[in-house]
Amino acid sequence: MRDGTTRLIGPGVSDGVEDPAGLLVEYPAGERAGDPLARGADGVLRYGNLTPALTELLDLQVHAFATREAVVEIGGPRLTYRDLWHSASRIAGGLQEHGIGYGDRVAVHLPAGVRWVQAFLGALLSGAVPVLVHDGLPAAVAERVIADSGADFVLGAGSRGCGSTRAGGVADVELPDGAAFIDDGAALDDLALLCYTSGASTPTLPKGVELTNENLLSAIRSVVAALDLPTDGMRNLVLLPLAHASGCVDQLLPTFAVGGTVVLAPDPGRHAETLAAERIDMIAATPRILGALLPELAAERADGLRTEGVARISTAGHHAERVAAGAGAADLREVFPDARQWAVWGATETSGIGLAVEDSPADPDGKVLGFPFGGTELALWGPRADSGHGELLCRGPNVARRYWNDPKTTADRFTGTWFHTGDQVTIGADGLVRRSA
Repeated sequence: MRDGTTRLIGPGVSDGVEDPAGLLVEYPAGERAGDPLARGADGVLRYGNLTPALTELLDLQVHAFATREAVVEIGGPRLTYRDLWHSASRIAGGLQEHGIGYGDRVAVHLPAGVRWVQAFLGALLSGAVPVLVHDGLPAAVAERVIADSGADFVLGAGSRGCGSTRAGGVADVELPDGAAFIDDGAALDDLALLCYTSGASTPTLPKGVELTNENLLSAIRSVVAALDLPTDGMRNLVLLPLAHASGCVDQLLPTFAVGGTVVLAPDPGRHAETLAAERIDMIAATPRILGALLPELAAERADGLRTEGVARISTAGHHAERVAAGAGAADLREVFPDARQWAVWGATETSGIGLAVEDSPADPDGKVLGFPFGGTELALWGPRADSGHGELLCRGPNVARRYWNDPKTTADRFTGTWFHTGDQVTIGADGLVRRSA
């Protein structure tokens, strides 16, 4: 572990008198030769060779892997990269015909599936900012999120966008359709995604997190490197919610970035058959989802289900999800004997990433959060920060700068370039971060 650097900032400095409550101890990551990260003028480590915008990165991959399957919905459509890009560009054209363009906000309020992916990419290609609205939110909360975002169009709601009907819990949405259109005028610093989170301190008050192209591209680059994602056509069964940063930013987009296939299985009863039928070699889920799935998979494995083809398992969670909520490393090893396992911790404000640990050590209390990666740097805040205990702060190229239309919460949760996670942690001599409360 690198030595902490102690500074006093914000409320910790007043007329030269040091207030221990304002003690901030930084744990800087050193720059290394050949590292793609370099420290900017603001002190944040940044990638120096990113494409100008997320749409440009995706466009490059579409041309490189045009005939590969991009997204598969079990029991639904299967689209190649070429087909997905063409359909998304036609949605973008339809949005343009509705007057939607650069900087407008388009809410995506659909269940996870191929149409969600088409709608999300269509909003991006129109030049608009997608607003992710989880399909499982109570109607009143979803309406509040849409209203707060000031959405100019809603994909999935007839009152302010395209119509949506439901039969058997499945949404049938008439997505906009027009002449193919792609807006490629975005820049790294532009707002690219508005993702809502309740957060630890305001569980009933969703907050819009502004994620820029740089945040998204940096998170993608970080995940690809940390999880060692291959470019030979990996097939990722994504069981994380696509309307959350962990599902969209950290799994969907990195899989597209390496030309892989995102497999979506809305029906939990088909997960076991999907593993074999779709030649799945990566699974992304929460510990709770995996914990519920493992007994069925263990029984199927005893009956001949082959799971050795799964080479990677990524579990993602924040706060309660990581507290002994489901599958442990030993349980996963028994069902997936050849898989490398990563546990990834993050918040929406950090683009869903920040800390990771491979083959997690014994963690019966769910307190291990991991080591920083991908340019994420850490600090501790509080009276015991200089002894390795305090509130965890993060900064990095993946960390948001502010909340949407909420300067007060922004001021409360951001100190300079540092984001206050609200988690009380310890940072050990080896650099491993553990939750302490």
